[in-house]
Amino acid sequence: MTLYSWFVFFLAVQIIHFLGTWKLYQAAGRKSWEAAIPVYNSIVLMKMIGRPTWWTLLLFIPIINLIMFPVIWVETLRTFNKRSTLDTFLGLFTLGFYIYYVNYTQKLEYRKDRSLTPENKTADTVSSLLFAIIVATLVHTYVVQPYTIPTSSLEKSLLIGDFLFVSKINYGPRVPMTTVALPMVHDSIPLTKKKSYLSWPQLPYLRLPAIEKIKRCDIVVFNWPVDTVHYFFEPKGRPGVIKPIDKKSNYVKRCVGIPGDSLSIKDGFVFINGKKLVLPERAKPQYSYKIGYDLKTPVDFERIFKELDITDGFMSNKAQDTIYFRALTEAGAERFKNTPGITSVERIIDKGNDNAIFPHINKWSQDNMGPIYIPEAGKTVTLTNESLPFYKEIITNYEGNTLELQGSKFLINGKPTTTYTFKQNYYWMMGDNRHNSEDSRYWGYVPENHIVGKPVFIWMSWDTNGKGINKIRWSRVFTTVDGEGQPQSYFKYFLILLAIYFVGDFIWKKRRENKA
Repeated sequence: MTLYSWFVFFLAVQIIHFLGTWKLYQAAGRKSWEAAIPVYNSIVLMKMIGRPTWWTLLLFIPIINLIMFPVIWVETLRTFNKRSTLDTFLGLFTLGFYIYYVNYTQKLEYRKDRSLTPENKTADTVSSLLFAIIVATLVHTYVVQPYTIPTSSLEKSLLIGDFLFVSKINYGPRVPMTTVALPMVHDSIPLTKKKSYLSWPQLPYLRLPAIEKIKRCDIVVFNWPVDTVHYFFEPKGRPGVIKPIDKKSNYVKRCVGIPGDSLSIKDGFVFINGKKLVLPERAKPQYSYKIGYDLKTPVDFERIFKELDITDGFMSNKAQDTIYFRALTEAGAERFKNTPGITSVERIIDKGNDNAIFPHINKWSQDNMGPIYIPEAGKTVTLTNESLPFYKEIITNYEGNTLELQGSKFLINGKPTTTYTFKQNYYWMMGDNRHNSEDSRYWGYVPENHIVGKPVFIWMSWDTNGKGINKIRWSRVFTTVDGEGQPQSYFKYFLILLAIYFVGDFIWKKRRENKA
C-alpha cells in the first residue's frame, strides 16, 4: 500500500470508530465529536476505560496493535457494564463490532470507578500473559531477535547449531511491513505448513534511526531477496509464491561490498576498488582443495583432522592417492603442506563460465567475476544492453518501476531514458565457505530494505555430532560475534554473577526474617 492508501485506510478506521462509539463518549460525560478526532479519540478512550494514556502508542505499533485492539474492545465493554462471558465472546468474535450493538441498542451504564484488578485467577493469568506477549513482541520486533544458524556458509566463524541474538538496533529497527501476522513467528506457523501472515495490508518501508552503518566484513542477517515459497500454502507443481519482504527467509552472510564499491573476485579472493579485501582475524575463509599424498609414507590423517576440527566435507580417492576437501582454511592447507608424506596441496579454482552466476550472462564463475558496481542511493548509472542485466531486477522488482525495451530505447514508467538513479542502497553478501554458500554471486544485490539486523552474541551452541554434555560447545557459549582477536566465552562470568545474585538474595531474605 502507498502512503495515500494508508491515509485513506486510517481515515476509514476513524470513521468506523466514530460511528460505533460516539454515544459511549456521551455516556461517559465526553463530547460526541471527541470520538471523531484521530489519536485524540484514543487518548480520551484510555481515560474513559481507566487505562494509562501511553496505551495509545501501542495502538499504532504494527503487530502490537493486533494484540491491543481486542484488549481495548473488552475493556470498553466492561466499562459500560457488559461483563458477561457472552459479552466478551461477542466483542472478540465480531472484531469489536459488537460495540455498535451496545452503542445503539442498549442502555449505557458508565462505570467510572470500576475495579481494574482481575476478578479471578484466570483473568489475572490472561492479563499477565497478554502483557508478557506484548513486551516480548516489542523486544523481538524492534530490539533483538533470536536466530539459529542452519547452514555452513559461515563455517568456522558461525557454526551450524549456533544460537544467536541478532540486534535490530545497530542498523536501525525496521518497522514491520506486514501488518497482520502472528507475533514472534516468521513466515509459517510452527509445526504447520500454513503461512503466519496476511499479505494485505502492507506498510511502506520505514527504518528507525541506526547507531551504525553496515561496514565491510560485518556479518549481517537479511531477508533472502529471491525467496519464493514452494512448500507451504501452495499445491505441489504450482509456481512459488512471492512473499512480502519482511517474511522472506532469513539469511546470514558476511557483507563484503557496500554501496559505491567496485567489487571483483579473482581466483576466489575478493577485491574492493582494486585492493584485496582484508578480512578480520575471526573470519576463516575456506576453499576447495585437492591434496595428494604418498602411500609409502604414513600420514596420520586422523590426528590432523582432529587438530583442524574436520569432521566432514572431504572425499578420499585411494586409487589416485588424493583427498578432496570441499571446505578447508588457508591455515589448514599450510598444515598439510608441512606434513611429511603430503606431495601436493592444490586449491581448486573455478575458471569456467557458469550461467547460474549473477548477472546470468554465462561469462563468469563463482571464483572469477567482476568488476561489479554496488549501487548507492542517489547515484545514477547509464543504461545499455550490457549494463541492463545488472540493474533490471533493481529497477522492476526492488524499486517498483515498469521497464520496457523498444528497439534500442529504454522506457521506465513509460518515459524514454538512458540512465537510472537508485532509490536505496545495496550490499554484496558472501559466505566464508566459498564453495558451499549460496550468496550474492548467484542472485546479486541485497537491498537495504531487506536488512534485518546484526548478530552480536552466541548464547548457545549445539553440536549434533557431540555426545552427552559435549553436545554443547562450551567454548562458544556466551561469546560475541564481532570484535578483535579470537572469540572469548563469557559464560564463566555469567555463572559468577548468577551465583552472586542467588547468594545475595538468600542473605537479604534472611536479614528480613531476622528483623521480623
